[in-house]
Amino acid sequence: MSQVRLGLIGSGGMARHHINVLQGVSEAALVAITEPSEEQRQRTLERFPQLQGVPFYSDHREMLEKESLDGVLIVSPHTLHFQQAMDALDKGLHVMIEKPMVCTVEHARTLVRRFRETGKIGLVAYQRHYIPIYRYVYEGIRRGEIGQPYFVQAINLQNWMRATAGSWRQDPALSGGGQLNDTGSHLVDFLMWIMEAPAVRVSAYINYYDRPVDIDSALAFQYANGAIGNLSIVGSTTVGWHEEITVVGSEGTYLIRHDRLELCDAQGHRYPVENLPPSSQPVINFVNAILGREEVQSRPEDGLRVIAFTEAAWESARRGGAPVEIAQLEG
Repeated sequence: MSQVRLGLIGSGGMARHHINVLQGVSEAALVAITEPSEEQRQRTLERFPQLQGVPFYSDHREMLEKESLDGVLIVSPHTLHFQQAMDALDKGLHVMIEKPMVCTVEHARTLVRRFRETGKIGLVAYQRHYIPIYRYVYEGIRRGEIGQPYFVQAINLQNWMRATAGSWRQDPALSGGGQLNDTGSHLVDFLMWIMEAPAVRVSAYINYYDRPVDIDSALAFQYANGAIGNLSIVGSTTVGWHEEITVVGSEGTYLIRHDRLELCDAQGHRYPVENLPPSSQPVINFVNAILGREEVQSRPEDGLRVIAFTEAAWESARRGGAPVEIAQLEG
């Protein structure tokens, strides 16, 4: 294969980010786009005039039928991901999906099985797998830099409730859930990814205010190895964006504040981490995986872990915060 021919399903904000990255990938070509919104089509063409000759479709099934493709990028509203991915796999294509992969554990298990059956590349665009400071934490835990990790904490503050008012993100039929399933999905993924044991139970309290989807979530959870954690996703704040992550181990602690990583060592000294891993992007990893050059760094199994955790948290909140067991990869 000299060049990977890609189709894009959805051309909104994150899709345009992926298009921008693809401009620097000579081994890939964007050859077709599915986008039912005329407004989004125009915005995409205004930013990337070189796509003027690329055909646009209103329905992904028509694009899959008419175009000769190697893979697709799915960047559509969350509840549409499952069927679009299954349709692409039925056509023998590789599939990259924006987060969250899907919105139910049942769909996640079905999709993971389908990827395994077809042998096609599946990638979920969890960006932190490719960002140096987060990759460093993942690798540092595995080389024992902080000893045995036994506590994690993360909080995200975002003006999400106001910023997404009236959009599909607050429509459960399209979003599948609220802030926990949207921005929160990235943090859930990170906390599931870095630990070498799965999360097994969660207790959650959620505020909806007057919206049909979750806005603020406060969660406590436990991993299979006994480590514990808490996660707060706050979408009601006036703060545009603020995030903090802490990973405590027996011999050290990772502190992520304002996208800066510090290590507190066993003697209590704090210093910025150097010699970070290289940076990449999900779509670059996707193309290289199709070409057989790299292993996938953010897999469908990661997407299953995220929705299993999220679904259990929603159920716990419905039960008034009672602990709920988290579905595992098998069973």
